[in-house]
Amino acid sequence: MSLLEGTSRANATAPRRARGAPAHVPAVTRAMSLLDRLAEERHPMPLARLAAGLQLPKSSVHGLCSTLLALGYLRRSPEGHFYIGPRVMNLADAFIADTSVAQEFAALWAARDAAPDETVVLAILSGADVVYIATRPGARPLGLSFNLGMRLPAALAASGKAMLAHRPEAEVRALMAARGPKPRTARDVPPVDALLAELAEVRERGYSVDDEGVREGVHCIGAPVFDAGGGVVAGIGMCLQKSLRQPDPSQGQQGQRAHVVDVAARLTRRLGGRVQ
Repeated sequence: MSLLEGTSRANATAPRRARGAPAHVPAVTRAMSLLDRLAEERHPMPLARLAAGLQLPKSSVHGLCSTLLALGYLRRSPEGHFYIGPRVMNLADAFIADTSVAQEFAALWAARDAAPDETVVLAILSGADVVYIATRPGARPLGLSFNLGMRLPAALAASGKAMLAHRPEAEVRALMAARGPKPRTARDVPPVDALLAELAEVRERGYSVDDEGVREGVHCIGAPVFDAGGGVVAGIGMCLQKSLRQPDPSQGQQGQRAHVVDVAARLTRRLGGRVQ
């Protein structure tokens, strides 16, 4: 069965769209679902596994993959498995360039000659995850590195908890309930009631902590960024390898907290927001 035939059959059996609901083109929806699935997997996937995960016929998925492959949105491994291609970076770059918080984050460092000791990351919420959209590399030679587009569970990442702490409880509960399978981390997301209790502490003290939640041996601090309307729009994070917190770990943590909170506050002011 061809891609067009599969789309026609889907249209014939699909329920009618409610009046006023947005129109979805089935082929586009399937293509985006395929890209999302590969982005979550982070590893090349064979056609059969993709089709099973998407609950679509192999022939339809083959047509989607062939089209996306020809357009550069997918690549194919020597084993014939599919993974994300370089063309998606054009979309990511366009998004980042048009996101004011990312622009202001870059401008924040333009006036500073010295780099921070550790890499500072800027993250936004994407469902129940955080996505890193900008970084300021640190000066430490053997410091941690981060990739743009990296996704982590918001309930574990320091920047994610900093943002969730300023979202309504009902929204946090809904996000946690909607979580699907996620990449493996050092530990699982806590029960929602325990998470809400932790988020209340984050709001009270003004920063969040990730103590080996995402990665073993890594301690992270996060702080929220607010816009002119008072809404939380991003999170600042900084991570440090515990083995490098010598000779006085407590002093290193205090300096890390102060720096993260300061960066978040300065970025908030650049966005016209008020530091809470």
